[in-house]
Amino acid sequence: MVPGEENQLVPKEDVFWRCRQNIFDEMKKKFLQIENAAEEPRVLCIIQDTTNSKTVNERITLNLPASTPLRKLFEDVANKVGYINGTFDLVWGNGINTADMAPLDHTSDKSLLDANFEPGKKNFLHLTDKDGEQPQILLEDSSAGDDSAHDRFIGPLPREGSVGSTSDYVSQNYSYSSILNKSETGYVGLVNQAMTCYLNSLLQTLFMTPEFRNALYKWEFEESEEDPVTSIPYQLQRLFVLLQTSKKRAIETTDVTRSFGWDSSEAWQQHDVQELCRVMFDALEQKWKQTEQADLINELYQGKLKDYVRCLECGYEGWRIDTYLDIPLVIRPYGSSQAFASVEEALHAFIQPEILDGPNQYFCERCKKKCDARKGLRFLHFPYLLTLQLKRFDFDYTTMHRIKLNDRMTFPEELDMSTFIDVEDEKSPQTESCTDSGAENEGSCHSDQMSNDFSNDDGVDEGICLESNSGTEKISKPGLEKNSLIYELFSVMVHSGSAAGGHYYACIKSFSDEQWYSFNDQHVSRITQEDIKKTHGGSSGSRGYYSSAFASSTNAYMLIYRLKDPARNAKFLEVDEYPEHIKNLVQRERELEEQEKRQREIERNTCKIKLFCLHPVKQVMMENKLEVHKDKALKEAVEMAYKMMDLEEVIPLDCCRLVKYDEFHDYLERSYEGEEDTPMGLLLGGVKSTYMFDLLLETRKPDQVFQSYKPGEVMVKVHVVDLKAESVAAPVTVRAYLNQTVTEFKQLISKAIHLPAETMRIVLERCYNDLRLLTVPSKTLKAEGFFRSNKVFVESSETLDYQMAFTDSHLWKLLDRHANTIRLFVLLPEQSPGSYSKRTAGQKAGGDSGNVDDDCERVKGPVGSLKSVEAILEESTEKLKSLSLQQQQDGDNGDSSKSTETSDFENIESPLNERDSSASVDNREFEQHIQTSDPENFQSEERSDSDVNNDRSTSSVDSDILSSSHSSDTLCNADNAQIPLANGLDSHSITSSRRTKANEGKKETWDTAEEDSGTDSEYDESGKSRGEIQYMYFKAEPYAADEGSGEGHKWLMVHVDKRITLAAFKQHLEPFVGVLSSHFKVFRVYASNQEFESVRLNETLSSFSDDNKITIRLGRALKKGEYRVKVYQLLVNEQEPCKFLLDAVFAKGMTVRQSKEELIPQLREQCGLELSIDRFRLRKKTWKNPGTVFLDYHIYEEDINISSNWEVFLEVLDGVEKMKSMSQLAVLSRRWRPSEMKLDPFQEVVLESSSVDELREKLSEISGIPLEDIEFAKGRGTFPCDISVLDIHQDLDWNPKVSTLNVWPLYICDDGAVIFYRDKTEELMELTDEQRNELMKKESSRLQKTGHRVTYSPRKEKALKIYLDGAPNKDLTQD
Repeated sequence: MVPGEENQLVPKEDVFWRCRQNIFDEMKKKFLQIENAAEEPRVLCIIQDTTNSKTVNERITLNLPASTPLRKLFEDVANKVGYINGTFDLVWGNGINTADMAPLDHTSDKSLLDANFEPGKKNFLHLTDKDGEQPQILLEDSSAGDDSAHDRFIGPLPREGSVGSTSDYVSQNYSYSSILNKSETGYVGLVNQAMTCYLNSLLQTLFMTPEFRNALYKWEFEESEEDPVTSIPYQLQRLFVLLQTSKKRAIETTDVTRSFGWDSSEAWQQHDVQELCRVMFDALEQKWKQTEQADLINELYQGKLKDYVRCLECGYEGWRIDTYLDIPLVIRPYGSSQAFASVEEALHAFIQPEILDGPNQYFCERCKKKCDARKGLRFLHFPYLLTLQLKRFDFDYTTMHRIKLNDRMTFPEELDMSTFIDVEDEKSPQTESCTDSGAENEGSCHSDQMSNDFSNDDGVDEGICLESNSGTEKISKPGLEKNSLIYELFSVMVHSGSAAGGHYYACIKSFSDEQWYSFNDQHVSRITQEDIKKTHGGSSGSRGYYSSAFASSTNAYMLIYRLKDPARNAKFLEVDEYPEHIKNLVQRERELEEQEKRQREIERNTCKIKLFCLHPVKQVMMENKLEVHKDKALKEAVEMAYKMMDLEEVIPLDCCRLVKYDEFHDYLERSYEGEEDTPMGLLLGGVKSTYMFDLLLETRKPDQVFQSYKPGEVMVKVHVVDLKAESVAAPVTVRAYLNQTVTEFKQLISKAIHLPAETMRIVLERCYNDLRLLTVPSKTLKAEGFFRSNKVFVESSETLDYQMAFTDSHLWKLLDRHANTIRLFVLLPEQSPGSYSKRTAGQKAGGDSGNVDDDCERVKGPVGSLKSVEAILEESTEKLKSLSLQQQQDGDNGDSSKSTETSDFENIESPLNERDSSASVDNREFEQHIQTSDPENFQSEERSDSDVNNDRSTSSVDSDILSSSHSSDTLCNADNAQIPLANGLDSHSITSSRRTKANEGKKETWDTAEEDSGTDSEYDESGKSRGEIQYMYFKAEPYAADEGSGEGHKWLMVHVDKRITLAAFKQHLEPFVGVLSSHFKVFRVYASNQEFESVRLNETLSSFSDDNKITIRLGRALKKGEYRVKVYQLLVNEQEPCKFLLDAVFAKGMTVRQSKEELIPQLREQCGLELSIDRFRLRKKTWKNPGTVFLDYHIYEEDINISSNWEVFLEVLDGVEKMKSMSQLAVLSRRWRPSEMKLDPFQEVVLESSSVDELREKLSEISGIPLEDIEFAKGRGTFPCDISVLDIHQDLDWNPKVSTLNVWPLYICDDGAVIFYRDKTEELMELTDEQRNELMKKESSRLQKTGHRVTYSPRKEKALKIYLDGAPNKDLTQD
């Protein structure tokens, strides 16, 4: 070995070992750090972003060592949320360590532990604006190369309901932090009202056009001449000022659309952006007449072209000059499967002439014969701003549907248009102006393609609402140089979706910094030239195998280029260059925005929480929403709540306080003693729009003191039960702890209600009718099932009842009845009934009148004698008691023990009727223990659910009522005299008040199959009950209703066991109504004051709840097999063809003739119609449509299906009934007279068959039109199938090619179809514009009254319009 080589090996070996040792040292150091970090306490930080910098506010969680400095916390938060460090503040958000509410110092080296962060607990922080400025979003590194370009968002935001795929433009790694806010891009977005993305794209393009924006700023609005709300230029001016100066991320466009005359429905109509551009330019031209900007649109956007035809034999050329605002370029030629590859190729195809030969030869004026000719277009002048429309929407004649062409079409950043202009045509050698050529070739290439064809044949279809448009031609400047026609692209309007709908956004290049931006509604982001290339369309690389049908649906639709001319290219006006009126406008908008910002700041610091208060006088639970600033003290919030609940004249302010309250469980969580000066934000745990708890404004009497409510306590409402008096007292509220034993709880209650604890029995009602006796003294309340809010019943008598099993005890029976007793308010009939069937022996005492006086209720007897209600009650009660005793002696079943309880269930006195409290209980109480249903006259009833109002029919949804049981808090709570409680809650508990309100809107559900069967399964033929005998509690007393409930109306307050059936309930009401239960009806009244009849006798009152209202109306109730039917008159030639007449009763097995016989006297008495039985018919009614004619011999339920709430038409006949057989068909015909533009009245035509030939013969017979000239069409929609006389001639499907009426497209299989007919030789009347407008107004007025639209046609789309007067003409002709 060479010595030199040996010397070289030593240092290499040393280097290796040194590196190895260094690695081990670093690893050891890392392990030590990890070990130390594991031992170090950690701080959990939860940071909520509360700024408006992002569309979605993030919430991040950081778990940091306690030694982490504050500045490192700010750095970690900045990296996590994507903000620039130092542009935001962190403040405490959970009320912990809030001695100083100042923001944390982002430069401090103080550790989290020293900054009062608590290890092992959640530390809530709010990320807020710094010094009133929004945080700046961290920019992505632009030097990262093109690899990150595909992650940048440039396409349409994924939105619910948007059409089309956006996967080509939205990366899976996309986050909102990639969207730059206004402070970074310098641009503001526009809010999408609903489907106004097309409008936003055009507005942003116009805003980014210097020449248009500068000219708009120079125009000055004169408020004395026009309303600013309807001025389109002024609203555009305001919008541009806001786009340039606002600090918001996005601004609204509602003021602009309002100036268009649009209402909110227009926001849901998507239109074509090119159509909007043309209509808006027309509107601006009209608004700018006689101003400096009068010719602005033409100067910027208008070009010229020549439409020519040249004879190939003599060289003669006919031509005309046309102007254009945009150039429509075909994507794919008609009949071709290959699309043009580029815009240049499409432009060449646009000016490519076609040869007119063969049958298409052109008649040459010079040759005086038809010759071959060349027809084409030549550009004479290009505008300064060149607009190209890529015609991606086409019609597929194979599928007969509109389609979108997603083929790839490239477009250059710079476009040389010099190759497309014909300078020689300026001189036009050997040509003559030939106006005939233009007329001859109308409908040729030019008129098909040009988007600005001003000779629209339908002026109403599109455009602004003016009768004429001024279209002065601008003469092109001579001497145009070819080399000066270089255009640079600066706006690409992109459409994503299909022909049925989609989303627009704009990619625009700023002339200030030459940078491209994506303006996607409220989102503005920076993009690159590569992103623009993605809008060329076509398939992506991964889809190359598939056809173009799978190409991306996101592609360019409109391109706008600007001529590169240094002499004309303008820059945006600087602030100091603004006209004075714009400077004033900027100042006003800034002030408004600052005011809005201050208001938003207040809103952001406002706590919004539900507020409840039990009114100390009315005893009604009131609800409101308390909005209080987080810095307001508790005592200030109490004053606000005091005024909000209108208690100034009711109770002093110092008798009120706010407590934490759980409205769902009716639980007072805690009170705030000693915290009157504490800010509400701290008390409520921060600023939120919703809280998991509520606040209760608690009141007390001046001689009372507030109780202290501590967290962890449970609230118990204690009801004292008196077994001797069979009464349940009003609740007394006590507070206990879940860890207390039953023995301790008894001692607590004993102190509160002064009853001995030794003999005390406590029953807990855990849920509805679930009663549990607390028998284990050492068991805790939690183990017994106590929760936040509880209800117990306490009894402490020395009777032997406690020795019995609980379910057999008197206490259990009393509580069971208590839980099932409800209070109802019954409205009695106003007048005495007419003559009804006499009462049978053994029925209750009563008379013909149920009117109850306020002071002394009296019932008028059948012979006019007066008998007091007290006497009736006493007599009825005695009879019912004797009946009950007789049933007992006859050996009734085990429920007989209940019948011995003849004493009061509970001493119930209404606080609203205290003046009657001195009356004898026996005289005022009607308590009966009777059989559920016994009288012979009671027949089972059929549900009709008919509305009381005669002219309205009831929907099944409204009549169905949800049957539901009560909650655990259900009481028959007509309380005793109010007991003063220290907590301010009187005898009406919070729970019962809340429950009453919650149950007001409940509905019942009914078994319609059983309804329609005409039987009631629990009743036999005589209506007697087949079930067991039940004894139900019932008590009624007069009630003085509130003012406004109807003068002269008499009310009863009824306490009744809700397990009672409707049949028994009606029997109990007989003495008060004064007639048999079969001669009055029971209507339930809902919160909306709608009344629906309750008719199912075997149904219980379980669906009713406390304080429900019932109306009693006189009238015969339905018997078994009977149905209540609404009868309407059919008036075919009246403006309102459907008129309600009366309610009738039809029975199963009755013939139509019998029902007509019963209707005749009712029609005479109630409607004043004098009809003979053969001069009217009954027919089926389906909504407003007349249907099958019922023949006299038809039988209900056999030939005619009949059901509850049935409706029929009654039709008065002009002559003898022509319908004799079911094989006949009756149709309603109406003649259309085109020459007079009018419709004749309806005439009925009765056909023996469904033959079209027979229909033609009948129509010819009644009209006198020759058979071969008859044309007919079926009417559309509901009867009378109204249609405008302007549309009927072309919109209906005239003369269908069918031989029978019961096939497509007629489908006439039943009576009542509407047939229009006409004489095909009769010419349509030609109308002048004035006559058409006048007729349109008349038709609009006529059809509006009948609810029909004038120009209804499912094949037409709603045209885009801008209304120059700021509001659309409210007639229906605008559609």
